[in-house]
Amino acid sequence: MKLNRFFALFAGLSLFLFQSCSVKYSFTGTNINYELVKTFSVENFFNDSGGGPANMEQRFTEAIKEYYQRNTQLELVRNNGDLQFSGAISRYSLTPQAAVSSGDSNLPDRAGQMRLTIVVDVDYINLSNEEESKKQTFSFFKDYDPRTVTLLDVENQLVEEIFEVIIQDIFTATVANW
Repeated sequence: MKLNRFFALFAGLSLFLFQSCSVKYSFTGTNINYELVKTFSVENFFNDSGGGPANMEQRFTEAIKEYYQRNTQLELVRNNGDLQFSGAISRYSLTPQAAVSSGDSNLPDRAGQMRLTIVVDVDYINLSNEEESKKQTFSFFKDYDPRTVTLLDVENQLVEEIFEVIIQDIFTATVANW
């Protein structure tokens, strides 16, 4: 019985301490001071890479908005948020990763794996703490086997998976302060 009281007291004290702090921590790992930071804005990202699907920059812009709305208590505003994001997709590249012999000495070897790499340059402004503002480059890649699928078959899925990782990295670098 004493053990149950101890746990109840510990839980109540912990809850009181966390609620009394002005910086709110969440299960997503943010440490945003919601008394100072209430809004965020995302300018349309540009596609300066010269490649990728036609709507890639719009997909990235919308995905970053949705991620911050889902994982913070911040309100999305059109312009001049307390946290501001802008930037560009600066590289979209396909590179062979592993050569596979054609089995015929008269034919060239082929790529056994292709790598899609996307690089995004981000300008982040934190109006409540200018020291946290930064310009940073984020990148990620995914491989696929061109012997079994074409890029057109997997491009949308690969882009989505790459964006997911890049946006998580941006989130960590900006509001999680890891």
